[in-house]
Amino acid sequence: MLLFGLGILPPTAATAQNKLSSTNTKAKSLYDKAQSQARDRQFEKAIETLTVLNQKFPSLGEPYVMKGSLLKAMGENRGAFEAYRDGLTKLPLDPARSLDYYTLADLAMSFGDYPTAGDNYKRFIKTAPKGQRFVFRAQRQLLNCEFAVKAMASPVGIEPTRLTEPMNTFRYQYFPALTADNRFLVYTARPTVQSNEDLFIAKQNKDGSLGNPVSISPAINTSYNEGAGSISGDGKTLVFASCDRPNAVGNCDLYISRRTGNAWSKPQNLGRNVNSVEWDSQPTLSADGRTLYFTSTRRGGKGQEDLYVTTLQDDGTWSLARNLGEPVNTPGKDMAPFIHASGTTLYYVTDGLVGMGGLDVFRCELQAGNKWSDPQNLGYPLNTFENEASLFISSDNRRGFCSRSRAPEVGVKAERDRPVELFAFEVPQPVKARETSTYTQGRVFDAITKKPIKADVQLFDLLTDELTQYVTSDSEDGDYTVVLNEGRQYAMYAVADKYLMKSLSFDYSDKRAFDPLTLDIYLEPLRAGRSIVLNNLFFDTNQFDLKPTSRTELNRLIQFMRQYQDVQVEVSGHTDDVGADADNITLSQNRARAVYNYLIEHGVKATRLRYKGYGETKPLAPNDSEAHRQQNRRIELKIL
Repeated sequence: MLLFGLGILPPTAATAQNKLSSTNTKAKSLYDKAQSQARDRQFEKAIETLTVLNQKFPSLGEPYVMKGSLLKAMGENRGAFEAYRDGLTKLPLDPARSLDYYTLADLAMSFGDYPTAGDNYKRFIKTAPKGQRFVFRAQRQLLNCEFAVKAMASPVGIEPTRLTEPMNTFRYQYFPALTADNRFLVYTARPTVQSNEDLFIAKQNKDGSLGNPVSISPAINTSYNEGAGSISGDGKTLVFASCDRPNAVGNCDLYISRRTGNAWSKPQNLGRNVNSVEWDSQPTLSADGRTLYFTSTRRGGKGQEDLYVTTLQDDGTWSLARNLGEPVNTPGKDMAPFIHASGTTLYYVTDGLVGMGGLDVFRCELQAGNKWSDPQNLGYPLNTFENEASLFISSDNRRGFCSRSRAPEVGVKAERDRPVELFAFEVPQPVKARETSTYTQGRVFDAITKKPIKADVQLFDLLTDELTQYVTSDSEDGDYTVVLNEGRQYAMYAVADKYLMKSLSFDYSDKRAFDPLTLDIYLEPLRAGRSIVLNNLFFDTNQFDLKPTSRTELNRLIQFMRQYQDVQVEVSGHTDDVGADADNITLSQNRARAVYNYLIEHGVKATRLRYKGYGETKPLAPNDSEAHRQQNRRIELKIL
């Protein structure tokens, strides 16, 4: 038949539809007429004829199936689904119609009718000839049907809700991303079907609502496509995808821009260590902007699209991008990664694992040895019969964002180019990242001039001595933001050239209040008489042996002494007023000496060091509370 030549009907279906299971002359005449109209490419007239046939002879299945094939060829999938479903239920099981069962099953999946899909995948598998190439996919889709029915029977959380105005004022908006403090939402938008993608930003109002979105910057949005932006936790680093730019590595590359004050820098191509000659897009940055995950179609992956990772090196370059491998990447499409601010949970979409039938969102957790756990499906309603596009979860694990296609508009035949909108949801427990995050933010100043300064702000996990965050305060206004994870004990350092480092301590290991902190940092110039408190040296009560968690601070001290070879210091020990004065002098002396000995053992010359115990004679606060007494129990470093 000519219909097969046009790609409308497979040969088995075409052969079967030549025969009508009726001897009624009127029915056969109408059916022959519809076939003739279809051969002449008069598809709408053929559908009209078949509709008349359906009305006059509703028990006949073949006209419905033929009508379904024509509607599908015309892109009217809803009508095609209904016609196939109505027709095939009227016909006996027939191997000649195996591809019709497959077509109906796929259409049913596209509309979330899992029982119909499952029944017809089974019929296809049962009737398909041996070696039929779609059997494996049908078997996989059957598993998806079974999963989806169970998932919908046990929803995880509630349905996401559409963001109200002034959001969702464009035709398409997707890839939402928040800063760690939840103050700014960055997303991709296309105002019209014909327009290019651009990046927009909306600021959160005091009542929690989002303000009017504006173009992120004229330095970033151009006549080219700019989209799929990811912003670091402090809002200072932006990575996005852009296509068909001059001097690009591939057709779509990743670019980076950094913000100083309120101005974004000219975007720079991330280069050949990151980009390939293929499609590279959909980036997601770690909270400190130093680890980047993204999607690529480059050769050598597990499937057509795979997830890759690269890290920022000390020399400012990015490492050679590495495939995440199994179990994250699959033979299917693995796309749209999102790394939570905690750095311990990765979300992404894939159709390579059992789910709701298309691209579903999965989560996996970072384990020992930088290995990822097996991905877990987020369940319904975050996953649906539609292809999921992107997901973002706030640092505090409370609020999530995603994008979804709007349902087809009433009366509109074409089901393509449906508007895409942003949705929000309260994050259910099974969907939350393994670790909840908060943040500390403030500004870094010169302690003398009170002027803002640029400084490196580094966060270390005291249990592992691992550097977990590394950001730089703004050179214009001194502001910084650092993400902290629940259940951890941290040492934080602010360091600038020719200044004493600032040592700060955060202990969230006991699950106490885990709220954001505002903390301005004042750095002392590196000159004689200036001193700092070393807040991350730890001793047991009335003991002077340094605990293992002190090694981070001690190693930072060694690094400081190596950097400034001419500096001489005094290590000063202090106590509160509990106990005898003489005992406190001895204890403070012994603790100071323990630090002194460690520095000497690790290469610092004794001629540059001295130590002294002051006991309770130089308190920082009155000894009238445990909090004040804790302040007074300290080790200081003083420049001589």
